[in-house]
Amino acid sequence: MAGKRYVMVVDTKRCMGCHTCSLACKVENNQPDGIWWNRVLTVGGSDIDTPSGVYPEVRLEFITLACQHCENPACVKVCPVGATWKDEETGLVMQDPEACIGCRYCMVACPYTGVRQFNFDEPQYSSGFAVGSEDATKHVKSTVEKCTFCAHRLAKGQLPACIEQCPARARHFGDLNDPNSEVAQLLRERSSFRLLEEKGTEPSVYFLT
Repeated sequence: MAGKRYVMVVDTKRCMGCHTCSLACKVENNQPDGIWWNRVLTVGGSDIDTPSGVYPEVRLEFITLACQHCENPACVKVCPVGATWKDEETGLVMQDPEACIGCRYCMVACPYTGVRQFNFDEPQYSSGFAVGSEDATKHVKSTVEKCTFCAHRLAKGQLPACIEQCPARARHFGDLNDPNSEVAQLLRERSSFRLLEEKGTEPSVYFLT
């Protein structure tokens, strides 16, 4: 068992679909134009931020989607060069852009559509330059990349950027192996679900209901 098991807990009752988490992630990690590691999906109508149903009987909720940092990651099993691996100390599923050969087997194996992004071109920024952390994962042409739970921030004792910036306090992060952690307490007190649990990947992102 990993020394720690970092998990993210998202409160679907508090999430208001503001996309702050997506922007915080993009800026902190210097994601190039067209690359989004963290997305907010609308559970409702066919278009973003639209409800299902007919007024007054309407429904609108949000699900945030990024790498699930699975306990049993399908991506690790198929990578032919070890460019994606599971850190046994933290439980994080990591990606090495210097080792990645761009075969995209990991993207095919991952059941969570769109959480891994492929850099088709050299990184480009509308601002003309990267504005995030110097410690963030580097972006390399023709390689796959994804959410790291801001591993560079965790190494300094900081929370992931999306957790710190969420204005609704809908996102929580911590070590599930610590029974006294906030995430462990929340999961004991509230009902929750994980995405595609039937795939057997044991995702580390929980959604409170």
